[in-house]
Amino acid sequence: MSDHVTDEARVIPLRPTAPDAPARAPRPPALAPRRGPAVPLAPAPAAKEPLWRDLVGDVLRRERLAQERTLKDVADAARISMPYLSEVERGRKEASSEVLAAAARALGLGLTELLSLAQRELTRHTRAESVRGRSVVTPSAAGPSPSAVPRHDGMCLAA
Repeated sequence: MSDHVTDEARVIPLRPTAPDAPARAPRPPALAPRRGPAVPLAPAPAAKEPLWRDLVGDVLRRERLAQERTLKDVADAARISMPYLSEVERGRKEASSEVLAAAARALGLGLTELLSLAQRELTRHTRAESVRGRSVVTPSAAGPSPSAVPRHDGMCLAA
C-alpha cells in the first residue's frame, strides 16, 4: 500500500487570491533562458510625503537638542516614559494629543506652537517637491482654500 507521490512541490500562497482574480501563469524556472522581448522596468516610485508623526517627532527632537536637554529630562518633565518619548521623536509611535501637549509643555512650547512647527516642515517638504516637478499645487501662506480637497498624490481638486 504505497501512495503515489509526484515530483512537484506544493505551493502555498502567502496571500490568498480573490475569487475573481485572474489566474497567473506559472513562472519559468530560474535557470531557463528568457525568450521574447525584454520586459521594461517599472518607473521609480515617486517620493513619499512624510508622515505627520515623523514631522512632529523631528520638531520635538530638534527643540530638545536646541535647549541642550536630555531625553530623560524632558520625559520626566512631561511625565511620560523615556523609551516612549524616544519612539515618538523617531516617528515610531503615533502619540496622542495629551502626550504631545505634555512633551510640548516640557519644552516650553504650547501644543499650537508644536503643531505649527510641524506644519511648516510639511510645507517646506511640499515646496521642495514642487520645485522638483512632483507637485503642481503649492500651499499658500494663508493655507489651502476652503474649496480645495487634498488628494493622496499631493494635488488638490476644487470641490
